[in-house]
Amino acid sequence: MKIEWSNFSLDFSKKTYIMGVLNVTPDSFSDGGLFFNEKKAVERALGLIEDGADIIDIGGESTRPGSEPVPVEEEIRRTIAAIKAISKEIKVPISIDTYKAAVARHALDAGASMVNDISGLRFDPDMPKVVAEYKVPVIIMHIKGRPKDMQQSTVYEALIPEIMDYIRASILLARNCGILEDRIIIDPGIGFGKTFEHNLEIIKNLKEFTLLGRPVAVGVSRKAFIGKILGDVPPSERLEGTASAVAISIFNGANIIRVHDVKEMAKVAKVADAIKRCKI
Repeated sequence: MKIEWSNFSLDFSKKTYIMGVLNVTPDSFSDGGLFFNEKKAVERALGLIEDGADIIDIGGESTRPGSEPVPVEEEIRRTIAAIKAISKEIKVPISIDTYKAAVARHALDAGASMVNDISGLRFDPDMPKVVAEYKVPVIIMHIKGRPKDMQQSTVYEALIPEIMDYIRASILLARNCGILEDRIIIDPGIGFGKTFEHNLEIIKNLKEFTLLGRPVAVGVSRKAFIGKILGDVPPSERLEGTASAVAISIFNGANIIRVHDVKEMAKVAKVADAIKRCKI
């Protein structure tokens, strides 16, 4: 399976791709405020690429559980200058992590070349139109509720089938709005309206999502379920747990891993790929 657009190509038959997280926010759960200016953002992006990132994912709104939405104008202010500056310095795809069509449009005009929408194209009715217009890849994620309340509504009758149904409906929405199906990537949404047990079940059964015929992206990096397993440790102490979740996700079908600790997870992915793709 391969996605080709503009000057970029993601060939999932060759490797697992590393998406490096760059939050230009003051309140992200794991790195809030660390890269909240243009110069630091450029330095961080260059560092992520040197460490092995294949894609840079830039977000201007924290979507941690309980977070409040950021006004469109503020999200644009946080992200666009950074994207313009970073796009002049790097040759890998820049993804804009947003569910707002206006933010996506500004970002794509500024140099971004992918959209990562946590709502699966559901929160903003104009988002599918923007993605279709720019003919860029889009990550369609499952979420139950919204970031502010998603951990208050975590009841499922059948977890995996319900997530798959949501993603199928989003793929249909995308196609009906003119988005090319070969530009769609799916994400089951670890931690977005799921309990501790749900997150483990998704990773264990990740192969189910490959049946949808699209590349699978997974974001397990420093998530709360890892902290709980390790004894309620903070995000900064979840490196080894993240590595384990990343390796298992790759073995179970993940094609893109969204991570904070790129240097370490690139090594994990390289070993996991070698084992998974061994012909012997």
